[in-house]
Amino acid sequence: MSAAKKMLALAEKSSWIRKMFEEGARMKAKFGPENVFDFSLGNPDVPPPRQFYRVLTELVQATQPGMHAYMPNSGYPHVREAVAARLAQEQEVAISAGDVLMTCGAAGALNVAMKALLDSGDEVIIISPFFVEYTFYIDNHGGVAKIVPADAEFNLDLPAIEAALQDKTKAVLINSPNNPTGQVYSAESLAALGRLLASGGEQFGHPVYLIADEPYRKIIYDGVAVPSVMTATVNSIVVSSYSKDLSLPGERIGYLAVHPEMPDKVALLNAMTLANRILGFVNAPALMQRAVAQLQDVSADISIYAKRRDLFCKILDEAGFEYVRPKGAFYLFPKTPIDDVEFCQLLLQEKILAVPGQGFGRPGYIRLAFCVEEEIISKASEGFKRVMLSLRRQ
Repeated sequence: MSAAKKMLALAEKSSWIRKMFEEGARMKAKFGPENVFDFSLGNPDVPPPRQFYRVLTELVQATQPGMHAYMPNSGYPHVREAVAARLAQEQEVAISAGDVLMTCGAAGALNVAMKALLDSGDEVIIISPFFVEYTFYIDNHGGVAKIVPADAEFNLDLPAIEAALQDKTKAVLINSPNNPTGQVYSAESLAALGRLLASGGEQFGHPVYLIADEPYRKIIYDGVAVPSVMTATVNSIVVSSYSKDLSLPGERIGYLAVHPEMPDKVALLNAMTLANRILGFVNAPALMQRAVAQLQDVSADISIYAKRRDLFCKILDEAGFEYVRPKGAFYLFPKTPIDDVEFCQLLLQEKILAVPGQGFGRPGYIRLAFCVEEEIISKASEGFKRVMLSLRRQ
C-alpha cells in the first residue's frame, strides 16, 4: 500500500461536509439540481462587491515591472499597512504593518501559527462544536487537540476550559462568529478567558496563546458587534480571510496578526514568516494581496444572508426544531430528535442534504448552510416538516 497509514486513517474519518457534498453531486445528477436541497457546504454564493471587479480589472491591466515577482514572505508592505489600519480599529489596539503576515487564506494562517507555536505533544484547546479541519491543522504540526464543549447556548464554558488547562496547553483556538452555530462570544466572556489564560501562563511558566479564527467577522445580524480578542490578552493572535466577507473563497487570501504588545513578538513573527515559506505557501497570492489592500472597508451584501436566515428560521420553527438563533455566519445548528447521522439519512429521503453534528464534535445536531438561493430554502420546507412529523408519530 503506497499511501501513509496515518493519512488513510485520517481520510476514513475525514470531513462529513465533503461526504455530503459528494452525495449532493450524485443526487443532483440523478434528480436535477432544482430538485435537490443542498445545505451541506459553506460555499459563499453572494456575489463579490462590484468594487472588487473594478480593482481586479485595473490590476490585470497593469504592466509595471515586478507585478508578479517574488516578494517578502510576509507579504507586500503596503498591503500589510492597509490590513493593520483596519485591524487597529476592529481590535482597538495599535496594530502596525509589522504585526501582520499575509497568508493563503485563514487555513494557511492557522497552519502557519501552529507550525510556529507547537512542539511535539503541545495541546491546543478547541471548543466544540468546531470547524472540522481544526484537529487536522493541529495534528499537522505535532500538536494534540483537546476538545472542550461549549455550553448549551454554544457560549464559552469557562469552568470547563479552566479544567482543561495544563502545562502542555500552548493555545486556545476560538471561532467567533462560529461555524457551525453562528454564535458570537461576548466581550465579557473573552475578557474572562483572557484572565484565565494569563493565570494559567503564570502557573505553567509559559504563555498560553489565544488564537481567534475570524473569517465571519463581517457577517453578523441584528446589530450584533464582534468584540476584540486583543483587548482580552496580549498573547492573542487573530487569523482571518476574505473568503466570506468578499465572497472570494477560491482565491485563498488571508492574514494573521499578533498583538503589538505581545512579549517575544519578534521571535514569534520571525517563526511565522519562516513557516509561511517552508510549509510551501512561500507568500500569499500577489494579485489578491494587491486587490484586498484596496477593499478593506468593503464587503459583499450581507443583507442577503440575513433574509435567508430569517426565512430558514421560520421554516424550522414551523417544523418544530429546537435551535439557537445564529448571530453571525451563515449556518443553523438545530437539535435532532434522534441520532444525527440517522436524521441526515431521513432528510436524504426528502432530497435534503445536511451535515451531522458529530462531524463538528457535537453529536445530536445538524448543520444547515444557508448560502443558497431562497427558492431552495423555501422548497425544502415541506421535507423538513414531513421528517419531523414522521418522528413524532413514531
